[in-house]
Order: sequence, then structure tokens, then C-alpha cells
Amino acid sequence: MSSESISPSPPTSSDEISSFDNVSLYDYLLPEELIAKEPLAQRDASRLLVLDRHTGEIQHRGIRDLADLLQPGDCLVLNDTRVLPARLIGQRAKTGGKWEGLYLGQAENGDWRLIGQTRGYLKSDESVALTPLGQPSANQPKSLHLTLINREDDGVWRMRPEPAGDVVELLQQFGTMPLPPYMHRKVANDNDWQRYQTTYASHPGSVAAPTAGLHLTESLLAKIQVRGIDIARVTLHVGLGTFRPISTATLSGHAMHSEWCEIDESAVRMIQAARQRGGRVVAVGTTSVRTLETASADGDLKPWRGATSIFIRPPYRFRCVDALLTNFHLPRSTLFVLVSSMAGLDHTQATYAEAIRERYRFYSYGDAMLILP
Repeated sequence: MSSESISPSPPTSSDEISSFDNVSLYDYLLPEELIAKEPLAQRDASRLLVLDRHTGEIQHRGIRDLADLLQPGDCLVLNDTRVLPARLIGQRAKTGGKWEGLYLGQAENGDWRLIGQTRGYLKSDESVALTPLGQPSANQPKSLHLTLINREDDGVWRMRPEPAGDVVELLQQFGTMPLPPYMHRKVANDNDWQRYQTTYASHPGSVAAPTAGLHLTESLLAKIQVRGIDIARVTLHVGLGTFRPISTATLSGHAMHSEWCEIDESAVRMIQAARQRGGRVVAVGTTSVRTLETASADGDLKPWRGATSIFIRPPYRFRCVDALLTNFHLPRSTLFVLVSSMAGLDHTQATYAEAIRERYRFYSYGDAMLILP
């Protein structure tokens, strides 16, 4: 089945676009107790709500049923990014005041790009002494200071690490996993270091986990392959903006964040082969969707490497993705909007209401839903 035959129709008028534009349409109320603050004892023990995106029919299954819910000939697409220990905690060298930051990336000259907060105002050339939070290494310095160079227009801080070194190794020692604020712990525990990371993570660069993949174990992926389903990999480094609620009244007024992604020739060939044999492209997570739809923006899937700021919102015509495995997302978020683009807004709201009635667990460590054509 081709993506053309199952995709929502493209917008035909300004009225059609405006009917989906109000951000309040993407809101819902969630009881606090349904927010998953800890992972289940086993990765693949999560529940799975299965939605037929055309009929709205719902099934209640488990993530361990995923192989049986897919079809031989399908292609499952994973995002193999690796989460960096990007959350940093320290003290201002001059005052001893508390400082917190989140590493976002590295400038060409080696400076770190971060967002930070502290009481008062950190001045240029003032430094912060970081507290070791992660895993000590004999090859890394015992202390690390960050000196503020300047602030960029978007509020991002440029800070120079002293001494300089390999970013990933320094973060591994002085950083901690960047857990979402609703988990109510700033420093990750030992379980978080393992579970806030997919089993197939291989390319460091994210400041948040591609959460749909957190459910997948090596044995489940092996079972999927035995069933005759190919597994392709893409990379999208999840940025801070992914999980920020939309602050504007309309979707059209929202400035979409940019994230780096890549899909190589081998993954393109695997996906095209699935399409040619009548298989479906099943994206694991909204980040995989954004990568695939970016790489097929002109209608044909091609290798891609670079930044994407694609904003998938109703009404949207999917060019590559047929089905989606995803977690339950925050209200008024671009992720909830993306899911509504695939499942339809009415089906999405009804599905979330059903998940709340059935006491599903929500957000990063929560349960999952599978949207099928």
C-alpha cells in the first residue's frame, strides 16, 4: 500500500487550514497520577493502544505484541540517536551561588552552547565550577569550569570549558541524564542511566530520549525481524524545543525548532524495497517521522543530512510514513499535533480520552500507542 493512498488530503483552502489552527484544539486534561515518573521493571512490559486511523477502532494490547501487529514485508524505522548526559549542576566561582544548565551543542571554536539559570545575573568572563554527577574517568580532569563568553539572541549562552576535552567524555563525568521536569528529580538515578536510553542508541547528540524506542528490547527486535520485517535506522538528535509546549494561540504563529537529522543510502534502499513489495513504513517515534518526511519533501525519499525544522500539522499529506509507534505526549505540544496529523484530530482526542479512562501511563516512561493505516 502506498503512502499516497492512505495519507490525509493536502489543504485545499485557507478555511481548511484555519479549522485546525487553534492551539486549544490540541489540549486535554491528564490526572497527575497517570504521569509515569519511573520506568516499569521490564522495558517490554508496557501496554500498547492500537488505533485504526481510518475507522477509529481501538484495541488494547501490549508492546510485546508488536511483531504480530506488523506484517511481513513492512519496514520498521528506528532513530538511533544517543542521549547525552546534558544536564549540568554547579556553583558560581565568585559567589558560590547555585547554577544549573543544559548542554545544547558545541560551536565551531569549541565553545559550549547551553541554556542556564542562576540567582542574579552571570556576567561575561564569570565562571561556573561543575559538580561531578556522572561516571568518573581516569582520563578526564577532576574539575571542570565553564566561563561565560556571551549570550546569543535566542537566550543561549556560549561558555568555554576549562580544561577543554572530548565533549561526550566530559559530559559523561560532569553531567547527568536530562530527565523531563515532570519526573521531579534533577539528578538521574542509576536506573535512569540505563532506561532513559534505547537499547540500540549509537550516535551521541540528543538532549532528550526518542521515547517510543525505550520499549524495544533486543529480543523483541529479533522477533520482528524473524517475522520478515526489515529494520532501518535513521538519526535525529532530539533538541530542547521538541518538548516545549506551543506558547502561541495558533499553530501558524509557532516558530518550529530545528534539529539535525540523517538518513543514509542503505536506509533509503531498505525503505524503498519495502514500498515496492507492498509493505508499510512504520516509524518508531515522532523523530523518525520528522526525518523521513524531511528526506521525502519533494515526493521521493532520498538520503539526507542536515537540519530540519519541519512542522507536521493538520492537514498534512504524509509522503513516506504509513504507521507510527509513539508514546502519549504533552498537551499543546508539537508532538501531539504531529500525532493528530496522522490519526486525525478527532480520533486522537478520542484515543487519548480512552487511554485516560483505561489508566494508561503517560509521557516518556509511559505506555505506547500504535497508529495503523
